[in-house]
Amino acid sequence: MDPADGLLDHPYDVYRRLRESAPVHRITGPDGTPAWIVTRYDDVRAALADPRLSLDKRHATAGTYKGFSLPPALDANLLNMDPPDHTRVRRLVGRAFTPRRIQQLRTPVRETADRLLDALGTHGTADLVAAYAAPLPITVICDLLGIPAGHRRDFREWTDTLITPDPARPGAGREAVAAMLGFFTELLAAKRAEPADDLLSDLIAVRDEGDRLSEDELMSLAFLILFAGYENTVQLIGNSVLALLQHPEQLAAVREDLAQLAGAVEEFIRYEGPALFAIRRFPVEDVTIAGVTIPAGETVWVSPSAANRDPARFPEPDRLDLTRDASGHLALGHGIHYCLGAPLARTETEIALAALLERFPELALGEGELRWRRSLRARGLVALPVTYAQKNF
Repeated sequence: MDPADGLLDHPYDVYRRLRESAPVHRITGPDGTPAWIVTRYDDVRAALADPRLSLDKRHATAGTYKGFSLPPALDANLLNMDPPDHTRVRRLVGRAFTPRRIQQLRTPVRETADRLLDALGTHGTADLVAAYAAPLPITVICDLLGIPAGHRRDFREWTDTLITPDPARPGAGREAVAAMLGFFTELLAAKRAEPADDLLSDLIAVRDEGDRLSEDELMSLAFLILFAGYENTVQLIGNSVLALLQHPEQLAAVREDLAQLAGAVEEFIRYEGPALFAIRRFPVEDVTIAGVTIPAGETVWVSPSAANRDPARFPEPDRLDLTRDASGHLALGHGIHYCLGAPLARTETEIALAALLERFPELALGEGELRWRRSLRARGLVALPVTYAQKNF
């Protein structure tokens, strides 16, 4: 039996078994090729910052890793780069993706949240993923990039297709990639002709001592910011709401003092992060992790979700505790590849929860089985049925 069997259905049970039995396990990866899983906190943290574990797919042993194939114009992004290219591109992006810009988004994020909640009415039932957790981040990230409102439904469908492929539509992923590539090509041309006050225009203009982003880097960054900015945040919002509804005592404490949400978000992220695994890595040489030698070029999956439930780092890790010091969790990465959009994801999640809890004092899980997405990259619900009502309704 493969040691990772049952991972998608019962991830934390599988992680517990893996952590307790050995620090590193050889498994069959999702593409059918061999891979290695790292699950203990100290080992995962070290692996995330280890320069010998490359994100560049060119270091993969021929005939092993398959993964998802993107055209070069979308593949030249930070998730496939090592230094010095990664250092250069991240420095350039950082000049446009500033804390000041994130702070300026707080008001429009809250306004968007309120509009979505207005649309729900005063009481009823709803799928909170479809009605709230998904449209909020796609609106925010499209506003940030400067993507016209008329294309936002397309982007949501494209990203959902890539996150959770439908076996009945084997060509849907390629169609989504082609559509995104065509759209970004036209959009970047339009932004060059008429720059605006948005992130894409800033990325086109940004320079550092004469250096600038190439066309493929620009296109790939736009794709990555949209994809990751939507994917991670929709999971964080939905997972956080579910965690609160499943822990009434924690929900009651938050309702008494919504100001604690900023700190509570870190515990939500630790408890149920947005992905089961970080982006795959490939050793550039034989690497020994916790006494286990992994040959150069083989696929390594490090699991922040498993690390965040490691009792050696977080006592009683399977218990949601919003008073816990959850700092040091690895859900958004560690080292030079730490998530560039982490401040935005935190801000959106905090504001989304505050707006929801203020609006609907009577919020509860609705009927129906909770189903999780069948993905190693997106740990989130397919739907979140709820009942809701405003105060004194």
